[in-house]
Amino acid sequence: MTDMVQATVPTAARVSDTYRWAQLAVGVAAMVMIANYQYGWTFFVPDIQKKFGWDRASIQWAFTLFVLFETWLVPVEGWFVDKYGPRIVVLVGGVLCAIGWAINAQATTLNGFYLGMIIAGIGAGGVYGTCVGNALKWFPDKRGLAAGITAAGFGAGSALTVAPIQAMIKDSGFQTTFLYFGLGQGIIICILAFFLYAPKAGQVPPVVQNAALQQTRRNYQPTEVLRQPIFWLMYFMFVIVGAGGLMVTANLKPIAVDWKVDSVPVTLMAVTMTAVTFAATIDRVLNGLTRPFFGWISDMIGRENTMFIAFGMEGFGIWMLYLWGHDPLWFVLLSGFVFFAWGEIYSLFPSTCTDTFGAKFATTNAGLLYTAKGTAALLVPIANYMQQSSGTWDSVFIIAAGANILASLLAIMVLKPWRKVVVAKSTAAA
Repeated sequence: MTDMVQATVPTAARVSDTYRWAQLAVGVAAMVMIANYQYGWTFFVPDIQKKFGWDRASIQWAFTLFVLFETWLVPVEGWFVDKYGPRIVVLVGGVLCAIGWAINAQATTLNGFYLGMIIAGIGAGGVYGTCVGNALKWFPDKRGLAAGITAAGFGAGSALTVAPIQAMIKDSGFQTTFLYFGLGQGIIICILAFFLYAPKAGQVPPVVQNAALQQTRRNYQPTEVLRQPIFWLMYFMFVIVGAGGLMVTANLKPIAVDWKVDSVPVTLMAVTMTAVTFAATIDRVLNGLTRPFFGWISDMIGRENTMFIAFGMEGFGIWMLYLWGHDPLWFVLLSGFVFFAWGEIYSLFPSTCTDTFGAKFATTNAGLLYTAKGTAALLVPIANYMQQSSGTWDSVFIIAAGANILASLLAIMVLKPWRKVVVAKSTAAA
């Protein structure tokens, strides 16, 4: 009976690898266009503070709200993608991104900035969740690499615009910059939406099974995933690793200002920039490169082994940034190292989730796990309040370093053996 049912399911012909990579490229381009909504924010904060006189922690709630709405609605957007395809969600996402920053350009109250960043967050989340989910579906044979390349568009996408955004803020003001970049990026996202497709049954290779890579053959419904304790372990790990990187992302310029290194010229490889511009540019590039790099590594040595290495590096990097970051050169180099060791969570967690719970509902299930980034964002204002009350960043950096070491140990000692049992059981049941 099962064979008869399977025989009636229509399957399409296998597509060429070129077609699959073309789909990935469209997703990457869309991710590049949403990158500034998160990574460009830090450059606007000092000017917003100067113009309106609000305290920094209050302004940073806009960043937290952006990340919350970018992440917590991804499962809903993922459900739309799994049901209706990627195009409509990315199209609507592009429109919302443009509207969000257009609101920021006109805002004169904190609530105005909160609203603008919420709307931009909903739009960016729709684009992000769709493109990562689509990559996971098109590349079951290279899941870590494909998710990593797609997430790299988001991580490194803003590197090219670090200098232009700062220059436009300086020359034309932050409000004009919000408007022009917001509209330009939103329009390009809408155009790219028309080139996105989801794979049909039979168009992609089967899942991979080897000693290092545990991939289930069973497809879990999203409601089932939420009842799996192993999902909540991954969620907890995502939160504690994500929080440290988001704290540095949102506060890179304020930290540089507090440590009095922001406007100090730094020369590396015959290039000279101020420390904060150099740091932000290198951070974006390394934050992008790490995603396909560690994704590719995880396809070979396993997800948990890769997590152990990367999260351990991140804990060490944050600790060293705390110790040596008051020197402009070390601020640039170590902040780059921190972002290199952090960005891979956006390739490792979606691919681990899909390996564990199957590809059919990958967009929704990976979206459920991605909400951990929103939960982590709630800790960013807490970091600002800790800094304001103590006058230093010491406790923030120490806690963030410790959290990463904990996640590193959980990956190898708890997640790895547990997931092996879960996948074996589900594959046997399937």
